[in-house]
Amino acid sequence: MPSTRMNQGERGMKMSRDPDPGRVVAQSRGRPDASRWPLVLALLLGVGGCGDDAEAGAAAEEFQRVINVEVLSLEREDFEEQIRLTGTAQANQDVTLSAEEGGVIREILVEKGTVVEEGQALFRIDSGILEAQVAEAEARAGLARETWDRRRQLFEVDGVGSELTYLEARYQADQAEASLASLAERLDRTVIRAPITGILESREVEVGTMVSTGTPVARIVQIDPVKVVGGVPERFAADVSVGARATVSFDVLGSGHLQGQVQYVGATVNPRNRTFQTEVLFPNPNRVIKPEMIARVEINRRNLEDVVVVPQEALVRVEDGFVAFVAATANGEDIAEVRPLVLGPSQRNRVVIEEGLEPGDRLIVVGQGQVANGDRIQVVRTRESAPAPEGGDH
Repeated sequence: MPSTRMNQGERGMKMSRDPDPGRVVAQSRGRPDASRWPLVLALLLGVGGCGDDAEAGAAAEEFQRVINVEVLSLEREDFEEQIRLTGTAQANQDVTLSAEEGGVIREILVEKGTVVEEGQALFRIDSGILEAQVAEAEARAGLARETWDRRRQLFEVDGVGSELTYLEARYQADQAEASLASLAERLDRTVIRAPITGILESREVEVGTMVSTGTPVARIVQIDPVKVVGGVPERFAADVSVGARATVSFDVLGSGHLQGQVQYVGATVNPRNRTFQTEVLFPNPNRVIKPEMIARVEINRRNLEDVVVVPQEALVRVEDGFVAFVAATANGEDIAEVRPLVLGPSQRNRVVIEEGLEPGDRLIVVGQGQVANGDRIQVVRTRESAPAPEGGDH
Protein backbone atom coordinates (compact mmCIF):
# COMPACT_ATOMS: atom_id res chain seq x y z
CA MET A 1 0.00 0.00 0.00
CA PRO A 2 1.52 3.21 -1.03
CA SER A 3 2.38 5.67 1.70
CA THR A 4 0.14 8.74 2.08
CA ARG A 5 2.80 10.72 3.93
CA MET A 6 4.33 13.65 2.06
CA ASN A 7 7.92 14.77 2.39
CA GLN A 8 8.96 18.27 3.50
CA GLY A 9 9.50 19.60 -0.03
CA GLU A 10 6.07 18.45 -1.08
CA ARG A 11 4.46 20.12 1.90
CA GLY A 12 6.33 23.40 1.17
CA MET A 13 4.61 24.18 -2.09
CA LYS A 14 1.68 22.62 -3.86
CA MET A 15 0.75 23.66 -7.37
CA SER A 16 -2.96 23.52 -8.26
CA ARG A 17 -4.67 24.32 -11.45
CA ASP A 18 -7.10 27.30 -11.28
CA PRO A 19 -10.49 26.60 -12.78
CA ASP A 20 -9.72 29.59 -15.15
CA PRO A 21 -7.51 28.11 -17.86
CA GLY A 22 -4.16 29.72 -18.58
CA ARG A 23 -3.61 31.35 -15.14
CA VAL A 24 -1.38 29.65 -12.60
CA VAL A 25 -1.57 30.79 -8.99
CA ALA A 26 1.21 30.05 -6.51
CA GLN A 27 -0.03 29.29 -3.08
CA SER A 28 2.24 29.31 -0.09
CA ARG A 29 1.86 26.42 2.28
CA GLY A 30 4.95 26.80 4.38
CA ARG A 31 7.88 29.10 5.39
CA PRO A 32 9.88 30.35 2.43
CA ASP A 33 13.63 29.87 2.19
CA ALA A 34 15.09 33.07 3.79
CA SER A 35 18.51 32.56 2.20
CA ARG A 36 17.13 33.43 -1.23
CA TRP A 37 15.77 36.94 -0.32
CA PRO A 38 19.06 38.95 -0.41
CA LEU A 39 19.79 37.76 -3.90
CA VAL A 40 16.29 38.64 -5.03
CA LEU A 41 16.46 42.11 -3.50
CA ALA A 42 19.87 42.79 -5.05
CA LEU A 43 18.60 41.84 -8.47
CA LEU A 44 15.55 44.05 -8.06
CA LEU A 45 17.62 47.06 -6.86
CA GLY A 46 20.20 46.58 -9.59
CA VAL A 47 17.56 46.68 -12.26
CA GLY A 48 15.96 49.79 -10.73
CA GLY A 49 19.35 51.58 -10.28
CA CYS A 50 20.38 51.13 -13.88
CA GLY A 51 17.18 52.74 -14.99
CA ASP A 52 17.62 55.79 -12.71
CA ASP A 53 21.23 56.44 -13.88
CA ALA A 54 20.18 56.38 -17.47
CA GLU A 55 17.37 58.85 -16.84
CA ALA A 56 19.67 61.19 -14.80
CA GLY A 57 22.27 61.17 -17.56
CA ALA A 58 19.69 62.10 -20.14
CA ALA A 59 18.37 64.93 -17.94
CA ALA A 60 21.88 66.28 -17.37
CA GLU A 61 22.46 66.41 -21.09
CA GLU A 62 19.25 68.36 -21.54
CA PHE A 63 19.88 70.76 -18.52
CA GLN A 64 22.25 73.71 -18.70
CA ARG A 65 22.01 76.78 -16.46
CA VAL A 66 21.00 80.17 -17.94
CA ILE A 67 22.09 83.29 -16.04
CA ASN A 68 20.27 86.62 -16.23
CA VAL A 69 22.66 89.52 -16.90
CA GLU A 70 22.62 93.23 -17.62
CA VAL A 71 24.87 94.59 -20.36
CA LEU A 72 26.31 97.93 -21.45
CA SER A 73 26.63 98.76 -25.12
CA LEU A 74 30.12 100.23 -25.52
CA GLU A 75 30.83 103.40 -27.48
CA ARG A 76 33.85 105.63 -27.93
CA GLU A 77 33.94 108.79 -25.81
CA ASP A 78 36.29 111.46 -24.48
CA PHE A 79 37.99 110.93 -21.15
CA GLU A 80 39.61 113.47 -18.83
CA GLU A 81 42.37 112.15 -16.62
CA GLN A 82 42.89 114.10 -13.42
CA ILE A 83 45.42 114.33 -10.63
CA ARG A 84 43.68 114.11 -7.27
CA LEU A 85 45.19 115.58 -4.13
CA THR A 86 44.31 117.18 -0.80
CA GLY A 87 44.82 120.89 -0.36
CA THR A 88 44.29 123.65 2.18
CA ALA A 89 42.43 126.90 1.62
CA GLN A 90 44.46 130.04 2.19
CA ALA A 91 43.74 133.73 1.93
CA ASN A 92 44.79 135.22 -1.36
CA GLN A 93 46.52 137.94 0.69
CA ASP A 94 47.20 137.89 4.42
CA VAL A 95 48.78 141.09 5.74
CA THR A 96 49.86 142.08 9.24
CA LEU A 97 49.80 145.87 9.66
CA SER A 98 52.49 147.56 11.75
CA ALA A 99 52.81 151.10 12.98
CA GLU A 100 55.11 153.26 10.87
CA GLU A 101 55.27 156.04 13.45
CA GLY A 102 55.59 155.91 17.19
CA GLY A 103 52.99 157.35 19.51
CA VAL A 104 49.77 156.68 21.36
CA ILE A 105 46.71 155.23 19.61
CA ARG A 106 44.09 157.97 19.87
CA GLU A 107 41.29 156.60 17.68
CA ILE A 108 40.10 153.25 16.30
CA LEU A 109 38.07 153.84 13.15
CA VAL A 110 37.11 150.25 12.17
CA GLU A 111 36.14 147.28 14.27
CA LYS A 112 37.47 143.80 13.53
CA GLY A 113 35.39 141.66 11.18
CA THR A 114 34.65 144.67 8.97
CA VAL A 115 35.29 144.61 5.25
CA VAL A 116 37.76 147.40 4.47
CA GLU A 117 38.89 148.91 1.19
CA GLU A 118 42.43 149.61 0.14
CA GLY A 119 43.53 152.97 1.54
CA GLN A 120 40.77 153.17 4.18
CA ALA A 121 41.83 154.71 7.52
CA LEU A 122 41.84 152.23 10.41
CA PHE A 123 43.71 153.85 13.35
CA ARG A 124 44.98 157.30 14.29
CA ILE A 125 48.16 157.90 16.29
CA ASP A 126 48.67 161.07 18.33
CA SER A 127 50.16 163.54 15.82
CA GLY A 128 50.38 166.78 17.82
CA ILE A 129 54.18 167.04 17.82
CA LEU A 130 54.47 166.21 14.12
CA GLU A 131 51.82 168.76 13.22
CA ALA A 132 53.88 171.47 14.93
CA GLN A 133 57.04 170.34 13.16
CA VAL A 134 55.24 170.42 9.83
CA ALA A 135 54.05 173.96 10.48
CA GLU A 136 57.60 175.03 11.30
CA ALA A 137 58.93 173.36 8.16
CA GLU A 138 56.31 175.07 6.03
CA ALA A 139 57.46 178.46 7.35
CA ARG A 140 61.12 177.67 6.63
CA ALA A 141 60.29 176.42 3.19
CA GLY A 142 58.29 179.56 2.44
CA LEU A 143 61.20 181.81 3.47
CA ALA A 144 63.66 179.76 1.46
CA ARG A 145 61.48 179.98 -1.67
CA GLU A 146 61.13 183.75 -1.30
CA THR A 147 64.87 184.20 -0.83
CA TRP A 148 65.59 182.04 -3.85
CA ASP A 149 63.16 183.95 -6.05
CA ARG A 150 64.80 187.28 -5.18
CA ARG A 151 68.37 186.04 -5.59
CA ARG A 152 67.44 184.53 -8.96
CA GLN A 153 65.88 187.81 -10.13
CA LEU A 154 68.90 189.86 -9.12
CA PHE A 155 71.48 187.46 -10.54
CA GLU A 156 69.76 186.36 -13.75
CA VAL A 157 68.06 189.65 -14.75
CA ASP A 158 69.97 192.47 -13.11
CA GLY A 159 73.34 190.74 -12.88
CA VAL A 160 73.73 191.68 -9.20
CA GLY A 161 75.38 189.35 -6.69
CA SER A 162 77.77 186.45 -6.87
CA GLU A 163 77.13 183.05 -8.32
CA LEU A 164 77.91 181.43 -4.97
CA THR A 165 75.20 183.43 -3.21
CA TYR A 166 72.84 182.53 -6.02
CA LEU A 167 73.53 178.77 -5.65
CA GLU A 168 73.29 178.86 -1.84
CA ALA A 169 69.81 180.36 -2.04
CA ARG A 170 68.76 177.73 -4.53
CA TYR A 171 70.02 174.78 -2.44
CA GLN A 172 68.49 176.15 0.78
CA ALA A 173 65.11 176.37 -0.91
CA ASP A 174 65.40 172.75 -2.13
CA GLN A 175 66.49 171.57 1.32
CA ALA A 176 63.56 173.29 3.03
CA GLU A 177 61.11 171.70 0.58
CA ALA A 178 62.58 168.25 1.21
CA SER A 179 62.40 168.67 4.97
CA LEU A 180 58.77 169.74 4.72
CA ALA A 181 57.92 166.74 2.54
CA SER A 182 59.58 164.36 5.01
CA LEU A 183 57.66 165.72 7.98
CA ALA A 184 54.41 165.77 5.99
CA GLU A 185 54.93 162.07 5.14
CA ARG A 186 55.52 161.21 8.79
CA LEU A 187 52.38 163.11 9.73
CA ASP A 188 50.39 161.16 7.14
CA ARG A 189 51.68 157.89 8.59
CA THR A 190 50.09 158.65 11.94
CA VAL A 191 46.92 157.45 10.21
CA ILE A 192 47.24 153.69 9.70
CA ARG A 193 45.46 152.66 6.48
CA ALA A 194 44.49 149.35 4.90
CA PRO A 195 47.08 148.30 2.31
CA ILE A 196 44.65 145.86 0.62
CA THR A 197 40.94 145.23 0.30
CA GLY A 198 39.86 142.54 2.72
CA ILE A 199 38.51 141.78 6.17
CA LEU A 200 39.99 143.21 9.35
CA GLU A 201 40.58 139.82 10.91
CA SER A 202 42.18 140.92 14.18
CA ARG A 203 43.13 144.04 16.12
CA GLU A 204 46.15 144.09 18.42
CA VAL A 205 45.78 147.53 20.01
CA GLU A 206 43.27 149.59 21.95
CA VAL A 207 42.82 153.32 22.42
CA GLY A 208 45.69 154.51 24.60
CA THR A 209 48.15 151.80 23.52
CA MET A 210 51.66 153.12 23.05
CA VAL A 211 53.19 151.87 19.82
CA SER A 212 56.56 152.29 18.23
CA THR A 213 57.71 151.87 14.67
CA GLY A 214 57.15 148.22 13.67
CA THR A 215 54.58 147.35 16.36
CA PRO A 216 51.86 145.01 14.90
CA VAL A 217 48.44 146.62 15.18
CA ALA A 218 46.07 144.56 12.98
CA ARG A 219 45.70 141.78 10.44
CA ILE A 220 43.80 141.96 7.15
CA VAL A 221 42.96 138.91 5.03
CA GLN A 222 41.64 138.85 1.47
CA ILE A 223 39.55 135.74 0.80
CA ASP A 224 37.81 136.80 -2.41
CA PRO A 225 39.38 135.38 -4.44
CA VAL A 226 40.71 132.53 -2.33
CA LYS A 227 43.49 130.08 -3.14
CA VAL A 228 43.93 126.40 -2.39
CA VAL A 229 47.47 125.15 -1.86
CA GLY A 230 48.39 121.49 -2.29
CA GLY A 231 51.35 119.24 -2.93
CA VAL A 232 51.50 117.31 -6.22
CA PRO A 233 53.58 114.08 -6.32
CA GLU A 234 56.81 114.57 -8.19
CA ARG A 235 55.92 111.93 -10.81
CA PHE A 236 53.43 114.44 -12.25
CA ALA A 237 56.02 117.20 -12.61
CA ALA A 238 55.77 117.17 -16.41
CA ASP A 239 51.97 117.18 -16.40
CA VAL A 240 51.10 120.28 -14.33
CA SER A 241 51.58 123.83 -15.59
CA VAL A 242 50.24 127.30 -14.91
CA GLY A 243 46.76 127.72 -16.43
CA ALA A 244 45.73 124.07 -16.06
CA ARG A 245 42.03 123.65 -15.24
CA ALA A 246 41.27 122.53 -11.71
CA THR A 247 38.19 121.56 -9.70
CA VAL A 248 37.95 122.13 -5.95
CA SER A 249 35.40 120.82 -3.43
CA PHE A 250 35.03 121.02 0.33
CA ASP A 251 33.43 118.20 2.31
CA VAL A 252 32.27 120.61 5.05
CA LEU A 253 30.38 122.70 2.49
CA GLY A 254 28.54 119.88 0.73
CA SER A 255 28.88 118.47 -2.78
CA GLY A 256 29.40 121.73 -4.69
CA HIS A 257 32.38 121.99 -7.02
CA LEU A 258 34.29 125.17 -7.87
CA GLN A 259 36.22 125.73 -11.06
CA GLY A 260 39.56 127.49 -11.13
CA GLN A 261 42.99 127.57 -12.70
CA VAL A 262 46.46 126.73 -11.47
CA GLN A 263 48.11 130.07 -10.73
CA TYR A 264 51.42 128.86 -9.39
CA VAL A 265 53.60 125.75 -9.79
CA GLY A 266 56.51 125.28 -7.41
CA ALA A 267 60.01 125.14 -8.84
CA THR A 268 61.36 122.76 -6.21
CA VAL A 269 60.36 119.41 -4.66
CA ASN A 270 59.88 119.08 -0.92
CA PRO A 271 62.42 116.41 0.13
CA ARG A 272 60.24 115.27 3.05
CA ASN A 273 57.14 114.23 1.09
CA ARG A 274 58.45 114.36 -2.53
CA THR A 275 55.81 116.83 -3.70
CA PHE A 276 55.90 120.25 -5.33
CA GLN A 277 53.49 123.02 -4.40
CA THR A 278 50.64 124.31 -6.55
CA GLU A 279 48.12 127.08 -5.99
CA VAL A 280 44.62 127.21 -7.46
CA LEU A 281 42.79 130.55 -7.42
CA PHE A 282 39.00 130.89 -7.69
CA PRO A 283 36.24 133.36 -6.66
CA ASN A 284 34.72 133.31 -3.17
CA PRO A 285 32.08 136.08 -3.33
CA ASN A 286 30.08 134.85 -0.33
CA ARG A 287 33.25 134.30 1.73
CA VAL A 288 31.97 130.91 2.93
CA ILE A 289 35.36 129.33 2.28
CA LYS A 290 37.61 130.02 5.24
CA PRO A 291 41.42 129.80 5.33
CA GLU A 292 42.73 126.44 6.58
CA MET A 293 39.69 124.49 5.35
CA ILE A 294 40.58 121.10 3.86
CA ALA A 295 39.81 120.78 0.15
CA ARG A 296 39.78 118.06 -2.49
CA VAL A 297 41.61 119.20 -5.59
CA GLU A 298 41.51 117.67 -9.06
CA ILE A 299 43.90 119.04 -11.65
CA ASN A 300 43.40 118.19 -15.30
CA ARG A 301 46.34 116.05 -16.44
CA ARG A 302 45.38 115.15 -20.00
CA ASN A 303 42.38 114.62 -22.26
CA LEU A 304 41.92 111.37 -24.21
CA GLU A 305 39.64 111.39 -27.24
CA ASP A 306 37.61 108.51 -28.72
CA VAL A 307 38.48 105.83 -26.19
CA VAL A 308 36.50 102.94 -24.66
CA VAL A 309 35.56 103.69 -21.05
CA VAL A 310 33.82 101.19 -18.74
CA PRO A 311 32.71 101.10 -15.10
CA GLN A 312 35.35 99.60 -12.84
CA GLU A 313 32.81 97.31 -11.16
CA ALA A 314 32.35 95.50 -14.47
CA LEU A 315 35.92 94.18 -14.29
CA VAL A 316 36.82 90.84 -12.71
CA ARG A 317 40.21 90.43 -11.09
CA VAL A 318 42.13 87.28 -11.97
CA GLU A 319 45.58 86.00 -11.10
CA ASP A 320 47.39 87.86 -13.89
CA GLY A 321 45.28 91.01 -14.11
CA PHE A 322 41.71 91.83 -15.05
CA VAL A 323 39.17 90.35 -17.43
CA ALA A 324 35.67 91.28 -18.53
CA PHE A 325 32.76 89.27 -19.84
CA VAL A 326 30.80 90.23 -22.93
CA ALA A 327 27.58 88.84 -24.34
CA ALA A 328 28.37 86.92 -27.54
CA THR A 329 26.22 84.77 -29.83
CA ALA A 330 26.90 81.09 -30.59
CA ASN A 331 24.48 78.69 -32.32
CA GLY A 332 21.73 81.24 -32.01
CA GLU A 333 22.12 81.61 -28.24
CA ASP A 334 23.70 84.31 -26.04
CA ILE A 335 26.75 83.13 -24.15
CA ALA A 336 29.34 84.77 -21.88
CA GLU A 337 32.71 85.32 -23.50
CA VAL A 338 35.77 86.24 -21.42
CA ARG A 339 38.15 89.01 -22.59
CA PRO A 340 41.61 89.67 -21.09
CA LEU A 341 42.13 93.43 -20.67
CA VAL A 342 44.88 96.02 -20.80
CA LEU A 343 43.82 98.95 -18.62
CA GLY A 344 44.57 102.64 -19.09
CA PRO A 345 44.02 105.57 -16.72
CA SER A 346 41.06 105.55 -14.34
CA GLN A 347 38.95 108.28 -12.83
CA ARG A 348 35.90 108.26 -10.55
CA ASN A 349 35.06 104.56 -10.89
CA ARG A 350 35.62 104.61 -14.65
CA VAL A 351 38.61 103.15 -16.47
CA VAL A 352 39.94 103.38 -20.01
CA ILE A 353 40.33 100.05 -21.82
CA GLU A 354 43.37 100.07 -24.08
CA GLU A 355 43.02 96.47 -25.29
CA GLY A 356 40.35 93.79 -24.97
CA LEU A 357 37.10 95.62 -25.71
CA GLU A 358 35.81 97.41 -28.79
CA PRO A 359 32.89 99.75 -29.56
CA GLY A 360 29.73 97.74 -30.05
CA ASP A 361 30.65 95.04 -27.53
CA ARG A 362 27.94 94.21 -25.01
CA LEU A 363 29.78 94.35 -21.71
CA ILE A 364 28.20 92.41 -18.84
CA VAL A 365 27.89 94.87 -15.95
CA VAL A 366 25.49 92.94 -13.71
CA GLY A 367 26.03 89.21 -13.17
CA GLN A 368 29.64 89.15 -14.34
CA GLY A 369 30.72 87.55 -11.07
CA GLN A 370 28.41 84.57 -11.62
CA VAL A 371 29.30 83.59 -15.15
CA ALA A 372 32.11 81.58 -16.66
CA ASN A 373 33.39 81.51 -20.19
CA GLY A 374 30.82 79.79 -22.41
CA ASP A 375 27.88 79.96 -19.98
CA ARG A 376 24.45 80.52 -21.47
CA ILE A 377 23.05 83.92 -20.51
CA GLN A 378 19.85 85.87 -20.89
CA VAL A 379 20.15 89.64 -21.35
CA VAL A 380 17.41 91.25 -19.25
CA ARG A 381 18.50 94.86 -19.70
CA THR A 382 20.79 96.84 -22.00
CA ARG A 383 22.32 100.17 -21.03
CA GLU A 384 23.02 102.61 -23.83
CA SER A 385 25.89 104.52 -22.19
CA ALA A 386 28.12 104.47 -19.15
CA PRO A 387 26.94 106.35 -16.04
CA ALA A 388 28.15 109.92 -15.57
CA PRO A 389 31.09 110.44 -13.20
CA GLU A 390 30.31 111.14 -9.56
CA GLY A 391 30.27 114.81 -8.65
CA GLY A 392 28.88 116.06 -11.94
CA ASP A 393 30.51 117.27 -15.06
CA HIS A 394 34.03 118.49 -14.46
